[in-house]
Amino acid sequence: MAGRSLGKALATVSLSVALASVTVRSSGGRSIPVSRNSFSSCGSHLNGDNMSGCNGAKDNSHNKARTSPYPGSKVERSQVPNEKVGWVVEWQDYNPVEYTAVSVLAGPRWADPQISESNFSPKFNEKDGHVERKSQNGLYEIENGRPRNPAGRTGLVGRGLLGRWGPNHAADPIITRWKRDSSGNKITHPVSGKCILQFVAIKRKDCGEWAIPGIYKGYVDDPRNTDNAWMETEAVNYHDETGEIMDNINLEAGDDAGKVKWVDISDQLKLYASHSQFIRLVAEKRDAHWSEDSEADCHGL
Repeated sequence: MAGRSLGKALATVSLSVALASVTVRSSGGRSIPVSRNSFSSCGSHLNGDNMSGCNGAKDNSHNKARTSPYPGSKVERSQVPNEKVGWVVEWQDYNPVEYTAVSVLAGPRWADPQISESNFSPKFNEKDGHVERKSQNGLYEIENGRPRNPAGRTGLVGRGLLGRWGPNHAADPIITRWKRDSSGNKITHPVSGKCILQFVAIKRKDCGEWAIPGIYKGYVDDPRNTDNAWMETEAVNYHDETGEIMDNINLEAGDDAGKVKWVDISDQLKLYASHSQFIRLVAEKRDAHWSEDSEADCHGL
């Protein structure tokens, strides 16, 4: 019964983020297919909590979206100083580099055509057929037929590695469990006294940073962003409170992921894009250890 429930629970849980993918195997060695950007009710042991109430993106400083070289290329962005990131600041000499990856220009099903193509008339700021072009952060402006990144200038125009003009939506779960000793008891941090939470992390091959499948709703400060295309995410935290489900699975990285494993959550993690900011929200929601500065006790033991 438990095995059937596990298979059903994991059949639609995605453990992929951007360029990374994961295969989940049950303790019996059987591969369980996972579907990217899919969610389902995961049974009594897993609680899905929508984290969409958070607005952390407004607090990020739009740094990774201005880094060079652009991921997967040798393209250098035009430099954008902090004081000129915002579009409200007039900058007549702004001269961003144009770049869209060959893999996007090849016209895969997940990518839009070029704006210049006569048969392409996207409906920005609304649902455009099967494509969601509305932003989680509200209306965005259109300039010369191209959507404009609501977070500001990035030093690069075009789409880079992103398929859609405007918002590119991601929806992936963050899978968590409590760290336990060999007897099954929750392990507390020696300084904060709070229980240590673990999450499934993927090590990206492109930059070597650990990544999570998001926990946030809205704009993401992502190194793939451009002036005309940007990442947004909406995610759900699936938490295994008892450890009865997640302890029975093995995680294997897909061909385009470096490694995948359970990682302890703390403020010492170096995570991809804005993920460290996002994962802190989960730690706080679960009243788990985050920083050695915390003096709160662990609850629910």
